[in-house]
Amino acid sequence: MAPLATVIIPHHNDATRLSACLHALDRCDERSKVEVIVVDNGTPPLPAVFPDLHQNTHFLYEATAGAANARNVGVQSAVTNILIFTDSDCTPAPDFLTQAIRAAREADITGGDVRLTQSHANGVTAFEQVFAFNQRRYIEEMQFSVTANLVTSKSVFNHVGPFRADLSEDLDWGQRATALGYKITYQPDMIVYHPCRTTWTGLRAKWNRITTELYGVHNSDGKPTVLWILRALAMPLSVVGHVPRVLSSPKLTTWRARGAALGVLARLRLWRMFAMIRLTIPQKPAERRRPKGFG
Repeated sequence: MAPLATVIIPHHNDATRLSACLHALDRCDERSKVEVIVVDNGTPPLPAVFPDLHQNTHFLYEATAGAANARNVGVQSAVTNILIFTDSDCTPAPDFLTQAIRAAREADITGGDVRLTQSHANGVTAFEQVFAFNQRRYIEEMQFSVTANLVTSKSVFNHVGPFRADLSEDLDWGQRATALGYKITYQPDMIVYHPCRTTWTGLRAKWNRITTELYGVHNSDGKPTVLWILRALAMPLSVVGHVPRVLSSPKLTTWRARGAALGVLARLRLWRMFAMIRLTIPQKPAERRRPKGFG
C-alpha cells in the first residue's frame, strides 16, 4: 500500500533519543500508512540502521550542517503530499499520526502541542515548564509552529519554499507561508513530548542557537542593527513583565519552584542581552561556531 503521509526527522548525534522517537512512531495508530524519513546530519554519520523498526523507515544523510538543510532533503525525498515534521528528541503520542493526517486534510498548516517531560525539578526545569514551546501563542499571535510538531502539504511547502538555514527556520517559514495567504491552526490533540533541559549549560546552548537564528531573521528582514541593540538592552527589563506569568503558572505547584524559575529567567535575560549585542560585533570566520543540536 502506498503511504498517505511522510514523517521527516532531522538527526544530529543523538541516537538514543532518535531510537526512542522511532519506536514511539512504530507504536502509533496509522503507522502502516506512513513512511518515516530520518535525515542524519551528524559528524560522523549515523553508523547503522536500527534493525527492528517498521520496514517503511528510511535513513538519508545530509553533509551540510543544520536542521533546515536536513528537513529540506527529507521533503525532496518524500513520496506523499502530506508532510509531518518532528524532531529526533521528541516522543509522539500514540494517536499522533492519526491526528496529523486528519489535520493535514483540514488545514493548510497545523501545529500541535509540545508537552515537556520533567526528569527532575530545579530552576532550569521550572523555567522550561513555564516558557518552553508555547505553541498556542506561537501559532495564534506569531503565525508559526515549531518544527517539533508541524504538519503541512508538499504543495504548500513547494509554494512557500524551503527552510532557510542560519536563522530561525520555523519562524521564518511560517511567516512566509502566512504572508502568502496560507492559514495556520493550532491542534492541541496532536501531541509530542519533549525532554526538559535540566542544566544551565543546556539551556544556555538552546538560547544561544535561538538568539543567533533570530538575529538571522532580523537581518533577512532588513531591520536596522540599532533596533536589535535596543531589544537587547530591554532584555533585563522584560523580566518584570514575566513575573505574573511565572507566579500564576499552574505548571509550578510550589513557591520554591516559582522562585527558582524567576532566578533562571533573570539570569537568562541578562545573558541574552550580552549575547545579542555580541552578535552585532563582526567576527572572523574562524570564530564562528556551528550551533549544537536541533531541539
